[in-house]
Amino acid sequence: MRTIFLPLLLASAAATAQGGPAPAISVDTLKTVTKTLSSDEYEGRAPTTPAEKKTVDYIVARMKAAGLKPGNKGGWYQDVPMVEIDATDVSPVRFAGGKTPISLAYRTDMVLGTYRVVPKISIANSDVVFVGYGINAPERGWNDYAGVDVKGKTVIILVNDPDWREPGATGPFGGRAMTYYGRWTYKFEEAARQGAAAAIIVHDTEPAAYGWGVVQSSWTGPQLEQDTPGGHMDQSQMVGWIQNPAAQALFASAGQDLAKLSAAAAVKGFKAVPLGLKASVDFTNKIRRQSSKNVVGILPGTSRADEYVLYSAHWDHLGRCDAVKGDDICNGAVDNATGVAGLIAIAEAAVKAGATPRSQVFLAVTAEESGLIGSKFYAENPIYPLAQTVGGVNMDGLNVVGKAKDFVLVGAGKSELEDLVKPLVAAQGRVIANEPSPEKGSYYRSDHFSMARLGVPMLYGESGEDLVVGGRAAGHAAAEDYVVNRYHKPQDEYDAAWNWDGALSDLAIYAGLGHQLAAGDTWPNWYPTAEFRAIRDKSRAGK
Repeated sequence: MRTIFLPLLLASAAATAQGGPAPAISVDTLKTVTKTLSSDEYEGRAPTTPAEKKTVDYIVARMKAAGLKPGNKGGWYQDVPMVEIDATDVSPVRFAGGKTPISLAYRTDMVLGTYRVVPKISIANSDVVFVGYGINAPERGWNDYAGVDVKGKTVIILVNDPDWREPGATGPFGGRAMTYYGRWTYKFEEAARQGAAAAIIVHDTEPAAYGWGVVQSSWTGPQLEQDTPGGHMDQSQMVGWIQNPAAQALFASAGQDLAKLSAAAAVKGFKAVPLGLKASVDFTNKIRRQSSKNVVGILPGTSRADEYVLYSAHWDHLGRCDAVKGDDICNGAVDNATGVAGLIAIAEAAVKAGATPRSQVFLAVTAEESGLIGSKFYAENPIYPLAQTVGGVNMDGLNVVGKAKDFVLVGAGKSELEDLVKPLVAAQGRVIANEPSPEKGSYYRSDHFSMARLGVPMLYGESGEDLVVGGRAAGHAAAEDYVVNRYHKPQDEYDAAWNWDGALSDLAIYAGLGHQLAAGDTWPNWYPTAEFRAIRDKSRAGK
């Protein structure tokens, strides 16, 4: 078995650490778990399908074999109430009132759905308003909804932040790095708060960070949501995305130029523009209620067992998706069978190293691909109090293209975990690098965000693009190849030729940080300027 040993974190940590030597990470575990979970037998690991039971049973078996204990009051599972909504009999989205009638086909021109748990959606002659980036940020003096009433109307929204084209960190929203205001989830949330009947985002590959194929595969077929009282009736009736060329034609029919309006929307003081169009659409929903499962294992602590360090990864993927060359299984090998493999490998290493004063929790969550549902449910219904959760690491896609010279702190400048990680990175002879694509808003797109928004500091870091073999050119090419050709597609499959050296290096950092937190007595906080600082301070004060 090939292993990589963790460097000592800090001299002081080495002197005070309890619980045995630093752990070791097994590459055999990484290969076996990834290959198994991403095989066709697991059918893409869609939650609430027959493949779920096979998936979570396998994860439990591996946690047991690693030596973990059941993490939820003697059980391995946390039930997550889910509702599946499958839009069927979808009519074309029709726009009247322009120079020519526009009819947009489902799946090719647009994708759409609803969060509302109702059997039918019918929108007729809804006034259409372009609301720019759809942002209401009082603290930044920005409100795209100022002076316009969109109740019952259809709003068309641009993706990302207004200043996403800025190369540096200047601009009303911090320049190139996406804020939460740029995420599509926020835009639908704000449209609902404003009372919009329908909300449509214009797809653009660069600011969205993925092509139309990703949108199409993610937004068609059954969609999962957390099943909550009220059936999400506070949400817009319809939400969806429109292809950029279709949006251009739609705006032209309204006598407007999408490019010119988009440029105007990037300037503070932009006023929403009624397009003089009326939108109509109808579809029915097949509704199915069923629980999914988070998997929870624990290595109990010794002297401070009621303080917790958290490791997480999502086990789900898209299941059956749009076929490519006859293959309709989105296997999700990198995303995120590798992350679950990392979770299991760290668990094995932690058990072998011996129990630490603090407990170590290993959480494999469901329905990340449906909007971080499993992690959100855990954060809002924690098995272990968030005020007593010291911090942790989330793993979402490991490096399988080779060792990198750099390590990227995604969403850098947020928490004191970064101070603890930097010596680990330096001990490997690596350097901290800026995010190569901060406009993607990666910090808000994975399960650590569910914990962070409720105050728990979580590390999100990964290999950069400067590879030991091939440098930045090779790293960038590999990243682009994955996004364009494999991400959320059937081509994300296990490859026996993968180079796991980069994953091993990154996992040494993750496990090293977790081991230090679990063996020590520090309580890392968010930096004073971080948006999550206030909730953490309040949580810890009332623990």
